[in-house]
Amino acid sequence: MWHPGEINKQLQMINGKEAPDLVITNATYLHSIYKKWMTGNIWVAGDRIIYVGVEMPASKEGTEIVDATGKKIVPGYIEPHVHPFQLYHPQTFADYASRRGTTTFISDNLFMFVALNNPTAFKILDELHTLPFSFYWWSRVDSQTVLQDESKKFNQEAMNEWLARPDVLLGGELTGWPRLMFGDPAMVTAVQSAKTAGKKIEGHFPGASERTLARMKLLGVDGDHEAMTVEEVKDRLLHGFAVTLRHSSIRPDLPQLLTDIVAQELDVFDHLMMTTDGSTPSFYIDGVMDKCIQVALDAGVTPIDAYLMASYNVARYYDMADLHGVIATGRYATLNFLADEQNPVPTDVLSKGVWLTRNGEKVTPFASIDWSVVEDFAPSFELTESDLVFPDTIGLEMVNDVIIKPYEVSIDTTVVRLADDHDESFLVLVDREGKWRVNTIIKGFASSVQGFASSYSNTGDIILIGKDKKEMRDAFNEIKRIGGGMVLTENGKTITTLPLPIGGGLSAEPVEKLMEQELAIKAALKDRGYHHIDAIYTFLFLQSTHLPYVRITPVGIFDVLKNKVLIPVTER
Repeated sequence: MWHPGEINKQLQMINGKEAPDLVITNATYLHSIYKKWMTGNIWVAGDRIIYVGVEMPASKEGTEIVDATGKKIVPGYIEPHVHPFQLYHPQTFADYASRRGTTTFISDNLFMFVALNNPTAFKILDELHTLPFSFYWWSRVDSQTVLQDESKKFNQEAMNEWLARPDVLLGGELTGWPRLMFGDPAMVTAVQSAKTAGKKIEGHFPGASERTLARMKLLGVDGDHEAMTVEEVKDRLLHGFAVTLRHSSIRPDLPQLLTDIVAQELDVFDHLMMTTDGSTPSFYIDGVMDKCIQVALDAGVTPIDAYLMASYNVARYYDMADLHGVIATGRYATLNFLADEQNPVPTDVLSKGVWLTRNGEKVTPFASIDWSVVEDFAPSFELTESDLVFPDTIGLEMVNDVIIKPYEVSIDTTVVRLADDHDESFLVLVDREGKWRVNTIIKGFASSVQGFASSYSNTGDIILIGKDKKEMRDAFNEIKRIGGGMVLTENGKTITTLPLPIGGGLSAEPVEKLMEQELAIKAALKDRGYHHIDAIYTFLFLQSTHLPYVRITPVGIFDVLKNKVLIPVTER
């Protein structure tokens, strides 16, 4: 962490022989252990707090002095469950989040684990560590879908290399938890390896019964973020799970959960955390963890509990309170300055000793990260008329954004174009290398989308949806031309695009610009009959087998509950 030369210099500042870089005077700050507001002076050297108390340094030559009179200072906010590849990527999302006080991420590694070899992924992680931001990671143990070569990719040797890193804090999340419960050797070994490495295990147990929760606890799972009701929160706490309350674009549960916890006078806030669970860009227009804190305040949670749920509680659970979540000697100098404790949007943000926001204005832009190591989206094949045939009668019916049931297809699928007086569309999943395809009908997506193509998906393969087979091919050709993204076509024209030039799945734009593009494509889909909440999640989760009931995957149409392929892939 800090080498002996740095520590010796810090000690000389305490001894009055050296001057700190920064002294914050008249600081009213939240002490996470005492759980009270305290006053004093905060000395900072480089990225570290070297003293907090009533004293001033004897030497102040060259020291920046900041008078915090009238402000409240809280620890930097921690997002404990980040999927940093939802069109944005870790650097752009961190840059955006940090300006409103979220300065630490505990992030999903799935994209990098699947898209890159470990040495290349670790090079990116090390590059991210040079930013004035704190990145930590999960190590996935399953793919969240059904892959043709999952056991080869998710091998224990590769996962152990992630678990050996000190910036990897947990294994999971366990989207494939039934495999663990039924004794799948690979899953059991993966969880045991994570536990042996001293990592937490994060579950994914929506609607789990008490018996399931008990089984998962005995199998080594430490936490879960899937509670959707206050009773589910209580069940998880009863069995000793760490509970993270969710406020996301498709599961905005936090307001009701906290309202019910307050109403029932449950004294459990020391054991709760909050997350936005990898929402799509536009959900963050009004903030990240500051948004969650505001929800807590509005629900009647005391300010101290609200701030600690987004800082100290996370740091304590993940055994990193020696660095984060406490404004005290030896920790990172990561502080949020508030005009009022009822407003969690900071006026000033200090992250690892670097000012990111001053007086509400962005300062110190983040350096760019080199994503050229991600393979370009450049399919070398063409779609033909023979790729757009739909002989099977098992279709996919959308219940909501992400839940899909099987249904019996009765429409004529041999036509070139389906009518707009119903909500059934052609759906194709195409291997990005052109080796296979899966064709079916999707009901409930939209009534008048002629052609849509997306290289953004759970596996990085290509999704085609539409009423018109020619327009679907045109949309495919357009995403090839722009190097990946989402494309909507109609009447021979491209209506709107969302370019994703990093591997076909990630935008290179700042989050603010990406929000505009995302909202534009969502609006265009809504105008054409998409009536659910978040279309981006629909594309992401079409393949995700941690959700019921059927999915379109790289092995074919897959029945999740029966764990079997209903329609296999077609080789091209």
